[in-house]
Amino acid sequence: MAVTKLILFASTLLVTTLFIGVNSSRSNETWHEHAVENPEEVAAMVDMSIRNSTERRRLGYFSCATGNPIDDCWRCDRKWQLRRKRLADCSIGFGRNAIGGRDGRFYVVTNPGDDNPVNPVPGTLRHAVIQDEPLWIIFKRDMVITLKQELIMNSFKTIDGRGVNVHIANGACLTIQFVTNIIVHGIHIHDCKPTGNAMVRSSPSHYGWRSMADGDAISIFGSSHIWIDHNSLSNCADGLVDAVMSSTAITVSNNFFTHHNEVMLLGHSDSYTRDKVMQVTIAYNHFGEGLIQRMPRCRHGYFHVVNNDYTHWEMYAIGGSAAPTINSQGNRFLAPTNRFAKEVTKREYTGESKWKHWNWRSEGDLFLNGAFFIRSGAGAGAGYARASSLSAKSSSLVGTMTSYSGALNCRAGRRC
Repeated sequence: MAVTKLILFASTLLVTTLFIGVNSSRSNETWHEHAVENPEEVAAMVDMSIRNSTERRRLGYFSCATGNPIDDCWRCDRKWQLRRKRLADCSIGFGRNAIGGRDGRFYVVTNPGDDNPVNPVPGTLRHAVIQDEPLWIIFKRDMVITLKQELIMNSFKTIDGRGVNVHIANGACLTIQFVTNIIVHGIHIHDCKPTGNAMVRSSPSHYGWRSMADGDAISIFGSSHIWIDHNSLSNCADGLVDAVMSSTAITVSNNFFTHHNEVMLLGHSDSYTRDKVMQVTIAYNHFGEGLIQRMPRCRHGYFHVVNNDYTHWEMYAIGGSAAPTINSQGNRFLAPTNRFAKEVTKREYTGESKWKHWNWRSEGDLFLNGAFFIRSGAGAGAGYARASSLSAKSSSLVGTMTSYSGALNCRAGRRC
């Protein structure tokens, strides 16, 4: 049994199967199902992996003293544009091992067009992301990219928008499907629309038929080692960040979310138990104006929600079904004036007799304007406390740590 558990945890660190084309249905992929039967054992393995990874890193190398360990790692370097790839050493949480295109060459996007999703023009973002080799993708100038079809990414890619003002808007948006090691940083993504029923290229050697996409800003499907950092996301047809179908080893950090209904879905469905392998860190984000629900909404897996600033919601902030484990630490929750929406949490599709056993923990959170979090399960257990993706800081520091959330205004020769 111990060997089985070790394989389960190690599976989150393996390279996920590459995109296999639309000849396989999005819902018909074959996966090995794993069940987490001993939370204490999984917690111990998580804790060991985190400590080993932290020892290999030099977070805080530039000592910006913002209290945000990601930003302190790189943001006060005035020569950041000459050392862009150092960003890959600055991630935290479950997605901390995502290296993106760190080991590849730079690719400069010069053309905002997307005229042919089957045969993309060199110099376009689509041409960059489908390449088989690792690439660190940057942009020559400010641009608005309106995609005709989903931008299907290949493994080991970084999209780095620092130094320019890049918007992916008013069309299709990002699809991270059956790949590994992706970093998306410094991009404005908004007004994404459903697209599909068309041929789209996913690699230099493969293109295939895509059914209709939902219109997510960033859709993560069957993928691992993903880091979504310092992006501004709003107003899309479906979710802003959705992760489903056994996706894991994900960090969503320093993003600014606004003007959207269903913000973040983590877990495919209540019946899809393979999502028990899912591990996601939600850290240092600002959930801002015009948001309604799902910040995030979780199923089955383990979710660490740490040091985020929640200033707006209309229904609830953190929700879930199918017995997810949610560890909320050091967040600041400002409830809306609506007296019927003061509760941070929402359990769906089950009664208290069942959800009272779900592990939903709140530790060090700050509750303002009548906000409250309903705890459940064995959240005080030592193993539950260990199974965290990073250490939380005091909720009193959340305002400072999240004050620069979203895409940054970086200029060469100056700190971002």
